[in-house]
Amino acid sequence: MNKASIFFIMGVSGCGKSTVGKLLAQELRIPFFDGDDFHPQANIAKMEAGKALNDTDRQGWLESLNKLAKKHKLRGAIIACSALKESYRNLLEKDVLEQTEFVFLKGSYDEILARLQQRENHFMPAALLKSQFDTLEIPTKAITVSIANPPSEIVAKIINDYKSKKR
Repeated sequence: MNKASIFFIMGVSGCGKSTVGKLLAQELRIPFFDGDDFHPQANIAKMEAGKALNDTDRQGWLESLNKLAKKHKLRGAIIACSALKESYRNLLEKDVLEQTEFVFLKGSYDEILARLQQRENHFMPAALLKSQFDTLEIPTKAITVSIANPPSEIVAKIINDYKSKKR
């Protein structure tokens, strides 16, 4: 890759953003950041209480992830973030538009619900999955990858699709 890219690994909770993001970061030798680590405590408490975040709740969080992207625009980075709406993605790519690549990890409600029900020690309860699917605006300008394949195959497809786009 000639120019440093900021990859936002996006999708609903439980689709594998952190797993895929970490593997992609290892492959590309750039840093990985989990967007969940940047949520303010109030957002975490709200989700733990089983309440979905609204646009106001997400605003500061998305702005902090955009600052993170700008901070890493020379080296590149992988940032795992749900980025459910087009307006959220617009905010995330502000001032780094030319370097931004969204990767949408696509899965069905049933596939992801099964994953969430097995996940432990995460603040996002499976009960909020429906609200995430209801909020999700399928991206039109993203590398879209099915979560049905193993993470290593997903990463290989992301890299292949990215290289094909850049030609």
